[in-house]
Amino acid sequence: MIEELHIRGLGVIEDVSLVLAPGLTVVTGETGAGKTMIVTALELLLGARSSTDLVRRGASFASVEAVLDVDRALMPDRAAGDDVSGPPAEDAACIVAREIPAEGRSRARVDGRLVPIATLQELLGGMVEVHGQHEHVRLERPAVQRAMLDRFAGEAHGRRLAVYRERYAAWRMLERRQELLRTDARERARRLAQLQSERDEIDRLSIDLDADARIDTDLDRLINADELRRQVDLAVNALGSDGAGEDLAGALTALRRAPVDDRDLEALTERLAALIRELSDLAADLASYGADVEDDGERLDALQLRKRDLTAVMRRFGATLEEVLSFRDEVDAELRELLALEGDAEGLGAELDAARDELLALAAELTASRRSAAESLARIVDGHLGELGLEHARFTAAVASDGSDRPGPDGTDEVVFLLAANPGEPAARLGAGASGGERSRVALAIEVALADVDDAAVLVFDEVDAGVGGSTAIAVGEKLARLAHSGTRPRQVLCVTHLAQVAAFADVHHVVEKQVRGGRTVTHVRRIEDASRVDELSRMLGGEATAEAGLDHARRLLEAARMRIAG
Repeated sequence: MIEELHIRGLGVIEDVSLVLAPGLTVVTGETGAGKTMIVTALELLLGARSSTDLVRRGASFASVEAVLDVDRALMPDRAAGDDVSGPPAEDAACIVAREIPAEGRSRARVDGRLVPIATLQELLGGMVEVHGQHEHVRLERPAVQRAMLDRFAGEAHGRRLAVYRERYAAWRMLERRQELLRTDARERARRLAQLQSERDEIDRLSIDLDADARIDTDLDRLINADELRRQVDLAVNALGSDGAGEDLAGALTALRRAPVDDRDLEALTERLAALIRELSDLAADLASYGADVEDDGERLDALQLRKRDLTAVMRRFGATLEEVLSFRDEVDAELRELLALEGDAEGLGAELDAARDELLALAAELTASRRSAAESLARIVDGHLGELGLEHARFTAAVASDGSDRPGPDGTDEVVFLLAANPGEPAARLGAGASGGERSRVALAIEVALADVDDAAVLVFDEVDAGVGGSTAIAVGEKLARLAHSGTRPRQVLCVTHLAQVAAFADVHHVVEKQVRGGRTVTHVRRIEDASRVDELSRMLGGEATAEAGLDHARRLLEAARMRIAG
């Protein structure tokens, strides 16, 4: 839930805070005082597009902050990251904020950390639902009507729809694959020839990473063979010269003839003997190395040619031989995919037909589920309409084929909301079969019907009671109040209203007022109770706050609201 909302520099609002609570909270005030800015602030926290026009004139930025009571274990990963001071407690309050500078792009924060704007929608989207005062306009769109019916249909229908969408995506992938086969045959043939040429060019070299890694060393040995043998021979002769050998052998003989039995001397004698053996082995290895040094012109030419070929493929396909072989693997993988497309061309048509048949079967299940939900929704909405002063109106959610034999992303249905406003009149689309006031009440009835099955903890209604009054307005207020207290867990319903009959049902009442200070209009918000509520309701009823008749009317309205809720 939202514990507190703080708004600065937004429209006519300079700096206000609202402490919110479970139940029905109403916001009232004179026209132009800034009531709707509170709803705008919540929409910004939900990730709505911002505009610099929202920033109060003279302010460098506008900001909206909300303190949320939310289980952090259920927060999106991007919003629940570790803080520098360690992970927050799961039951700690979370602060979300949106800032709109007078110039530049808006920013979002969660607990002071910058996050993408989309994170606000992820965090608050399932918690807060806003119903605007022109919601009936949105309701006239067929796509919105189908989405609302799907939402009302429940979890089992939602799972069925998710399966359908998954299968639909797979079917569309098969279609795109078939389209690729049909439309890109010439391009595919060109690409196949190119890939095969590149693969053959690399394969002709039969690259051996171990052997080819030594090619530079082998070339150096062949190019400098004569000088290399000469230097090796000098080293062998030096190691095997009589002077070096006789001196070491004489030293070893002298040590062995020493007239003492000394372990330290024995160790030194053994080290000298090992040195003589190592020198002998080293001389033999050097002699063998020198014997292997070739002066082979043909091999030199062959290695130089291979060096040139390897350099050429590395120039085209990779900076190293490892990269060349990696590129070759990528070429091979693409070749297999293209060849698979060629090989699958005949079988793809049968696969597509089977996938389409499965989709149509799933779509038929969706149609049956939607029609069942449509009947239930119509009964519930008709009940609400009766309480909202449209007792003779009949609502219908018509589910019919969209007229195409091709499956769509949500099935094959067209959902249309119809209303017969009066007995004997034919049902017509909402936009054509009802007046503006009737459409507003139909929208409210549908929203309340959906809210009964909604998981949103915070429901916001922005003057959806426009166009109603009298006993109908009382019914609207009672409906909102019961909505706030229905369900198995506490819920917040926030309603911006101009009707005293609605405001009378509030658990919490905030008044938005504007004053002129220093030549500027300044808005502030205050929570009212008891006598102040009576004064405000009297003002909303059109009476003078000091006129006893108006005050008495307001008191009776409050008492009637309490009795209706208690009953």
